[in-house]
Parts: sequence; C-alpha cells; structure tokens
Amino acid sequence: MTSATHPRPERPERPERPERSAGPEGPVDAKLGFSTPSGRRRVARARFGPESRRDPQLPPLIRNALLDDRGQGQRCVQVRLSAADATEPAARALLDTEAGTALRLHRLVEGTEYAPLFPRLIGYELDTAEPFLLYDPPRGATAAKTHVMSSTDQRVLTRDLMLALCLLDGQGLVPRGISPATVLWDGTSLQLWGLEGVVGAGRPRTQWGRAPYSSPEQRRGEGEVDSRDAVWSAAQVLYRLVTGRAGHPDRAPADLAEHRVLDETLREAFAPRASARPTPAQLLDLLSPGTARRTTLTPPAEEARQDREVFEQALRAKRQAPVSPHPLRTGVEPGTSPGAGAGLSESEVLCPYCLETIQLDLNALYVTDNRMQYQPLNLAGIGKLRRQDVMRGAVQKCTADPDFQEHYIPVPYLTYGRPLTVAMVGQSSTGKSHLLTQMIAEITDGGLEPFGLTWQSVNPEQHARFVRERVQPLRNGRVLDHTTGVGLDGFARFVESLLITDSRGQVRPVAFFDLGGEDLVRTDSALRFLLGIDALVFVVDPVLALPLPQLDHARERGGVEVNRDGDLAFATVLDRLPKTGPYLEVAATMVLAKADLLRFQSPVDRWLGRGPLTALDPVQLREESQDVHTFLRRHAGQAWLRPFDAIRRCTLHVASATGGQEDQGRYPAGAAPRRVLEPLLSLLAMHGLIEVPGGPDAFARGEAAAWEAVPADGPADKEFGVPGARGAGGPGREQGRERGRERGGEEK
Repeated sequence: MTSATHPRPERPERPERPERSAGPEGPVDAKLGFSTPSGRRRVARARFGPESRRDPQLPPLIRNALLDDRGQGQRCVQVRLSAADATEPAARALLDTEAGTALRLHRLVEGTEYAPLFPRLIGYELDTAEPFLLYDPPRGATAAKTHVMSSTDQRVLTRDLMLALCLLDGQGLVPRGISPATVLWDGTSLQLWGLEGVVGAGRPRTQWGRAPYSSPEQRRGEGEVDSRDAVWSAAQVLYRLVTGRAGHPDRAPADLAEHRVLDETLREAFAPRASARPTPAQLLDLLSPGTARRTTLTPPAEEARQDREVFEQALRAKRQAPVSPHPLRTGVEPGTSPGAGAGLSESEVLCPYCLETIQLDLNALYVTDNRMQYQPLNLAGIGKLRRQDVMRGAVQKCTADPDFQEHYIPVPYLTYGRPLTVAMVGQSSTGKSHLLTQMIAEITDGGLEPFGLTWQSVNPEQHARFVRERVQPLRNGRVLDHTTGVGLDGFARFVESLLITDSRGQVRPVAFFDLGGEDLVRTDSALRFLLGIDALVFVVDPVLALPLPQLDHARERGGVEVNRDGDLAFATVLDRLPKTGPYLEVAATMVLAKADLLRFQSPVDRWLGRGPLTALDPVQLREESQDVHTFLRRHAGQAWLRPFDAIRRCTLHVASATGGQEDQGRYPAGAAPRRVLEPLLSLLAMHGLIEVPGGPDAFARGEAAAWEAVPADGPADKEFGVPGARGAGGPGREQGRERGRERGGEEK
C-alpha cells in the first residue's frame, strides 16, 4: 500500500499501562475494558499469545487472546496498534475504518445466514494510547496457504466471495483489500477479512494494495472507487487458487482459457478498466441465478417517516410565516443584510455590551501596557504609516451609557463596517471551547479561502495570545481548561475577533463569544448582550442528550446523566432573545458536537466521514440538517430541538473538535478536528458573506414548492402544525389560531 505522509503531532506522554504480568514471551496478561457491538461496556482479564504484524506494509498487530470474565474462557484475536504507531493519524484512521466496517456488518448480518462471511466483532476500544479490536477467531486458512483448489470448492468459494461483495455493494462499500491473505477458506465456506481497506463507492481512488490483486486504477489512484475494483481483486485471488501462481497485473492471464470454470465465469472480470467488468451481482447471478436479488439486506431503520416529515413541516411553517424585523434592527429583512443596524449611520456601531450606539473617538483610545493595564493612547506625533498598525491594537472606552460598567471596544470593530457577533451557547463540558478553538484554527489555516473569504486579526496581540494559549496546546493533544466568556464585572467578553473580507472586498469584523450555562444563569449582564447578538451556535453534547448505551461509559467518566429536558443554557438564551413574531429572527446553527463518540452510528457516520467542504450546497446542507434533526428527535427528544423550533433560520450539523476522546488529560494522537468549520460557514452564508444559490434566507429555510403558495385563508391551517414541538417551537398552530380569529372563527 502506498500511503500519504502525515505530519507527526507532538507525542503525548505515555500513560500508565493496564495491569500486566510478564511471561516468557513478554506481556501476556492484561485487564481490558472495551465496548461491545451493542454499545455496552465489558471488562475482562485477557491472556495473550505472541503477536505479529498482520500485513507487513500496514501498522496493525494481531495476536490470539483468551478472555476470562464469565466463568469460562472465550477465545478471540486482538488487532491493535502499538503506542508508537497509535500516534500516527493515518494508522488510527485505518483502525477506525476497520471498526466502523465491522460494526456496520455486525448490525447488518448478525443472526442471518450471511454472518459467517465476515469476521465477527466482539469489542473495541479506540480512544486509548493502544487502540484495539477483538474478533472471534478466524475461520479456516488463508488462500495464500492453499496451493491448488478443486473445481467443486472453487465454485463454492467464488459464490461466497461474490455474495460477500454483493452485500457490501448494497451498503455502498467496496473492499479494496481482497488478496490471498484476506480470503479464508475452511473447506466448506469463505470468510472475508481486510476490512481496514473498505471505502465508500464513489469516493476518489487513492493508491492502495499490491499487484496483481489491486486493480490497475486502484494502484494508480485514478478516478472513483467502484464495486468492480473488488471484482478484479476477487478474480485474481481465484486465479491464484486454481493455478497456484499470481496473474498478470494489468490484464487477463495468458493461460486463462486453459481453466474452463475460470474462463466461463471470470474472463470479463480481468478487463483493464472497471467499466468493462461485470458487477458482483452479475457474477453472483451467473453462478447462482436469482441469488443477488434475494441477498439485498436493509439495515434497521434509524429514522421513522414521521420524524422526517416533522422536519419538512417545520421548514414549511417557517417559509410561510411572516418575517418580523429584529427589534434593534428595525426594517432589516433577515437574509438581505442581517446585522446591519437600521437607523445607524455608516460611522455608528451597536456596542455589544451596553447595546447603545458608538462611533470612533480618537480622544478615547487606549492600549495595554506590559502589565496588561489600559493606558491612554496619544496619536500625536505618530505618522500615518504607523498609525494604522497602532490602532489595530488599540481599544476605545465606550461611554454611550454612563450607568453601565466600564468596557472597551477594539478599534477595528469600529472602523470596518458593522460587526457580526457570534455566541457559542451550551452547558459546561459540552465542548464549546474546543469547537470554537478549532474553528479559529481552521480559519487561520485557510479554510475560508475556497469560499472567496480572507481574514485578518482584529487585534494582533489578542490573536497571538489566543493561538498560543488555545490553538497550539489543543493541536498538540492537550485538553483545554474551561474558560469563561464572562468577566468579573458580570458581562460577556470577546474570546476572539477577526476581520473577514468577502469576495466583493467588503470587510466585516466577526467577534466570537463563548458562554457557558452557568455564566448565563449567574449574571443578568451576560444575558443583556444577547439582545444585540447576530448569530448563535447551540452546541449539543451527545453525552447529555442521547440515552444511547455506547455513551454510558462517557457519562460514567464525566459523572453526568442524560437530561431529557434539554440544555438549560439553550432555554435561558431563547427566553431572553427579543421576539416580535412567531419566530426569533437571529441566525443560528445547532451542532451535534463530540460526534467522534458516535462516529460509527448512522447517520452521524455519513456526515463525519466526508471531507472538508469546498462549496456550500443548499441541498446537501438540508440533508444534513434533516438527518441531525431526525436523529435528535428520535433519541434525545423534542426539548433538545428547541433552538430549531424557535428560530426561523437554523441549520443543523455534526462536528468533532478533537476526533477522539481524551485519555488522562491528553488526546493520544493529537486533536484532529472534523467538520468544525461547516456551522460557521452556514452562519456566514445566512449573513450574506458567502453567496449561495437562492440567497441567504432560502439557504437556511429551503426553497418553497409551488403547491405551498396557498391563500392565507385556505384550508391548509393544519399543515403548519409541527407534531411534538414544544415551547417556542410549533408556531404553526399559533398562526392558525390567529388566522381563525381574524376570520371571526375558531380553530378546530
């Protein structure tokens, strides 16, 4: 396999090993804690045999093991990474891929006649210094140890292999690792290993495998992954089993015609290009007519049709409800120029603290000294070339409200147009600070460039401190301490602020606030600034929201329980935001954070496995929002969806700030963010900084279908009802009552 090189993160300090005793072969006894496929936690003492590298070119090790926790030994094999290999993100990604595939297959075939075709997973532990998987012992011997196979066995093995490929193809999966080392045969049936090489069909090919078992396109890394890549590999393995030698790496073997069964069934499978090869289903039907149709398996439904319809009804109600202006931004339509304060002159800005208007005053500027104390700034004698740089690091004392606590505003906040304020909302320990830190890190790494945006720090000293104290430690694998966005004086403060320039050359300051639930409950001043906020990021902690068994261990470690009533911080913010109509008009996103905890759970795996966005597609965003909405509604309950129900423009996302869970205060392989920038991109699109099809408003609410254009007094009142919605959600019924009263009638 050819693998890309990855920068090695700072190696974490080695945590204490599990209790072990040493034998003649080295460590042979250990106490293991791991998750089972059902999500339950299991602890067992394990005795290990000697280990070896499973594939000479791949990092995972393998060894026999005996689990003894239920009164009798359970034989298994352990696939693991050494502590050294586990510091490499690429090695961990391989083990993650194998675990995700094994779990998916377990849910699909367990208890069916097809289960023996694949390795049976017993358990896994991935967020540790030496991650591992446990399987039932392999069945049979590898094809590499089989010299020549009879024609009868050949037909059975070929059928089983194509059956396994069909089952995988039905899930959109392609096994790239088929070789004599991963195809096992026990004399009556096949078992297919090599799950670390499974990848989704349609993904860009990357170089993988060795000749002749890897298809020509796969070895070159050209085009997109196709199920017929696996057909080539299977054909090469079968040729090896029949002849005892390897085939040609780029075309059919010259002596294929001498082997009648192979020639009749697999000649086209050796075509140099995937488009000319048969599919697994076509080959299976050739061997056993009608079998392919009967082997289609559908995984258990994760979402009910009613749950998905609730999402559609909610969007429909949002599109049809009248738009209410923001009380502090009268006359501004959301989606046109959100955040622009109507009635303010171009030189005036709404202070995010006292909510009064403020404009630049060169006689009220300050800079910090080496003791971080504010000192007046005198611009006299400073030349024009230096002045702009000095003012970037300066602040202005706001005196718009003499009765309000003393507060200061960065000068660039007052000189680059009307600011955009973004608040992170959620209880402590939800991962808000880690998520915000990785958002900023992605921006500084150029994550906004594909969308026509550039950035600059508002205050270079403040930004450098943020990178030094937050970004760098997190990237090096250190768990960040809790930081409050509320000062001792009781009101919210900037955590970080940037200047964002859009594709039209317009510059807007973007300021980020990080507020915990305890801050919002403790001080009314922290709530007051919400009256002027432009955008909100509601961070959902799955540990608190989802009563799924695979999260029980995380709850035990954190000493928390599931909260079916939703996040108190969400409710506090929503109740304080100004509301003049059926919906709140602030832009918002909901983020299912710590998604690495659910990275093998549908539909989280669907989105978390995707690469970084290079363009904003409203259709794709709507699909993700619907998936997350359905998932939360089904497992967490409607209370956790209150922000979506209450706010007109609200999208939903999955994200992981770290890529894995901490182990003794560190992330074993460093913090690897996944999809952390997407929620912010959505907010920027809703505020017009990123141009999107349909415009900012339609981006969040979806395009209205023609049949939705019904008269206000038409018979569609009941369409607006959102089943299950509570509190501020469910404005459709409220609108129906209002229309009924206007007609002099009463809603039925």
